[in-house]
Amino acid sequence: MTVLRSLLFNIGFFGLTVLLGLVALPLLAAPPRWVRGVLRLWARLVVGWLRLTCGVRVELRGMEHIPPGAVVLAAKHQSAFDTIVWLALLPDAAYVLKQELLSIPLYGWHARKAGMIPVDRDGGGAALRAMLRAAKAALEEGRQVVIFPEGTRTAPGSRVPYQPGVVAIAGATDAPVIPVATDSGRVWGRRAFRKRAGVIRISVLPALPPGLPRARLLGALEEAIETESDRLLAEEDDVPVDKAVG
Repeated sequence: MTVLRSLLFNIGFFGLTVLLGLVALPLLAAPPRWVRGVLRLWARLVVGWLRLTCGVRVELRGMEHIPPGAVVLAAKHQSAFDTIVWLALLPDAAYVLKQELLSIPLYGWHARKAGMIPVDRDGGGAALRAMLRAAKAALEEGRQVVIFPEGTRTAPGSRVPYQPGVVAIAGATDAPVIPVATDSGRVWGRRAFRKRAGVIRISVLPALPPGLPRARLLGALEEAIETESDRLLAEEDDVPVDKAVG
């Protein structure tokens, strides 16, 4: 049954992605906010379809820690789900993403038009400066910059060194840096076809103290995210859901 449900989800996911991508092609000539609206609709439909086909619920905690306007969300990255859900949750998300993703037909075209923030991992200092300029521009527009400081998806319970991009953004702006933990990898694994029925928990933590030195900020961020993610992994699926998406 899990395989059949996952197959149904994937058929709907890719079909919806292509359909909306084609329908929205004329919007590439419109203001960026129009494309962002389509991406937000796409994300909400995907999250709802995931719940309908695979029985995956989303529990949100600590959303009150996200103030209005410009913020930097530094989020745990266990699953492709993490790259979708913030489009549905935030009013104007700007993801920091791999530059090669912008080369994907339809998705890449719309992501570029929507003002997502590409980063060339092999580009050295020039690439970092370009990312910082784009992130600062997004924050000056009052958008919410979403960055995955691990730089890659990690299996539940495992750790990789955090990358300094989030620290560079924090040092170049006055926007609050907000840690976010999740246990999404239990349900939607890294590069996994199967989606297991259950609850994905997203826990938004209080913003880090402003003005921390870079090394301390990165350490505090990692400690906050990893400790809370481990705690979420230890919970059972039958806890009450305070607020669900989809």
